[in-house]
Amino acid sequence: MAQKDYYKSLGVDKTASADEIKKAYRKLAMKYHPDHSKGNKAAEDKFKEISEAYAVLSDAEKRKQYDTYGSESFQQNFSQEDIFRGSNIEDILKEFGFGGGSFFSGGRKTGGGGRRFSFNPESAFNFGGGRQQPSAPVKGSDVEYEISLTLYEIANGTSKTLSLQNPDGGTETLTVKIPKGMITGKKLRFAGRGQPSPYGGPAGDLFIKSKVVDDPTFRHKEFDLYLNREIKLTEALLGTQISVPTLDGKQLSLKIPPGTKHKSKMRLAGNGIPHMKGSGSGNLYVEIHVEMPVHLDKKQKQLIESLAETGL
Repeated sequence: MAQKDYYKSLGVDKTASADEIKKAYRKLAMKYHPDHSKGNKAAEDKFKEISEAYAVLSDAEKRKQYDTYGSESFQQNFSQEDIFRGSNIEDILKEFGFGGGSFFSGGRKTGGGGRRFSFNPESAFNFGGGRQQPSAPVKGSDVEYEISLTLYEIANGTSKTLSLQNPDGGTETLTVKIPKGMITGKKLRFAGRGQPSPYGGPAGDLFIKSKVVDDPTFRHKEFDLYLNREIKLTEALLGTQISVPTLDGKQLSLKIPPGTKHKSKMRLAGNGIPHMKGSGSGNLYVEIHVEMPVHLDKKQKQLIESLAETGL
């Protein structure tokens, strides 16, 4: 559905007063009315556009709903008949001595050379053709609630009890089951747990959004985990075996091959964060930090010098 910017159509700001909106419509109606642009289809379409915009923005309640819910939601919930019901467009155009064009009903000539105006929005502004269905009640606003989760919680799943505020000012508790893999930005939807509709429609939805807190051991990017492990210089040269922790409490054995360089990354496939939907998990990456000795004792220095003599 195409978005409609009623403020742009009338050339006014969103903060425009009712008088400014009426003044803008009067000016544009004089310019684009079919009696001033006979046979000009573009002008006729423009007149329809500005008339629809004025019908909405000149009505305080319709304007409030348009500003609150946006163009798409407004168009879904209001038919053309709803939009023009109660509009004073007919009175404004009568001030000019003319009414609608061929797209308004009752468009017969008057003695003064203008047309007698009678709004028929079903035929006037129903661009898609056919009769529109009655509009559905406007839905209440959605509510978003952010919760902090540890890497351990998103890797293993957990439950959280939340205190939510009611529209009447009270509070209620809601226990939420957090699935595995609910990384930062992922959401859970609870239909009908949002704000009630001020117009008798269904309540909005509640969205629980996650935010992962920093962990002292692991870093993460999406579903992959990263951690650092230090080894000695001799271990880097000769190779070794190290133990690597995981978020599910295991200790994995990782073989470090001889000649491993500083900041080399090694992958432990499938030992990252489980995917929230579907099977599989991310990976665990271990970055190897080779510890360089700062001070050597006499024996160590002699051994290093001996190694240097061998060309190492």
